[in-house]
Formats: sequence, structure tokens, C-alpha cells
Amino acid sequence: QVQLVESGGGLVQAGDSLRLSCTASGRAFRYSAIGWSRQAPGKEREFVAAISWSATSTYYADSVKGRFTISRDNAKNTVYLQMNSLKPDDTAVYYCGYRSGSGSYYYTSNYDYWGQGTQVTVSS
Repeated sequence: QVQLVESGGGLVQAGDSLRLSCTASGRAFRYSAIGWSRQAPGKEREFVAAISWSATSTYYADSVKGRFTISRDNAKNTVYLQMNSLKPDDTAVYYCGYRSGSGSYYYTSNYDYWGQGTQVTVSS
């Protein structure tokens, strides 16, 4: 089983950048697609980005495309989410999750497990 721990969140100003990390334990990580989702207060959780196990494919929500970049280092059991040009609307708790099955990467219900999350707050 894969356990995930997110880190790197914080309080930044609009236009700033942050890099989130998702560190995993468990050998299955290297063969699992990993995704990021977020949930703002009073809103449903939404898909942000995902990367295939081989890193050959990446997927982004329209709201972050061109600003966020997902990558992974399987040697370090870590997936990164580089977030540039942050906006106040990006404020949320960010979660990383893994999936072992099939189905669309864009649906958060297709992920087997989500971490505890890290808070990102963007001030205007």
C-alpha cells in the first residue's frame, strides 16, 4: 500500500510561486499514477493535475494549465507540483493521491487514496 505525505504549502502573494511535494512510501508508488486535487472552503474537491507512472503523460485542469507543472522523481518516491503565477482563487488545501486502476485521470473518485493535504493561501 502507498502512503502519501504532502508538503510545501504556505502563505504567498498573488503572482508568487510555490512548489508542493508529495512523498510516498511503498514500492507500488513507482508503478502508480499520481494526481493532485484541491478543496477550497465551501467547495467540492476538484482535480488539479496528474502524471502517469512513467511520466510520459500529464493532465491538467483548465484553470491551472500553463501555470502549474507536475513532475515526478521515482528514485526519490516524490511527485512535485510547481505552481506559478498564483491567484487568490488557488487558495485551497492541496492533496496528492495515487491510483492503481483505470478510468479518467480527471475524476478524483478514480484515485485509491489521498494524503492529508497541505494548505496553500494566496493573498491579493
